[in-house]
Amino acid sequence: MESIKIEILNPKAFEMIELMQDLKLIKVSDDPVSNLKKYLEYMRSNSDSAPSLEEITEITEQVRSERYGKK
Repeated sequence: MESIKIEILNPKAFEMIELMQDLKLIKVSDDPVSNLKKYLEYMRSNSDSAPSLEEITEITEQVRSERYGKK
């Protein structure tokens, strides 16, 4: 079994993929990896004390609540 990544440019192509999936010719799975996650993994590999994704999310939410909570 082989896996490939396909970028769909035409909505009709997506319909064809769904038909092939219905016929059990292919299996479609969503496993996107965000560019941010790739970048963070790269940066963490070069650092000993890089924050985790959870720590970054927590700090981001804190800053957003401080910034937008005052209005």
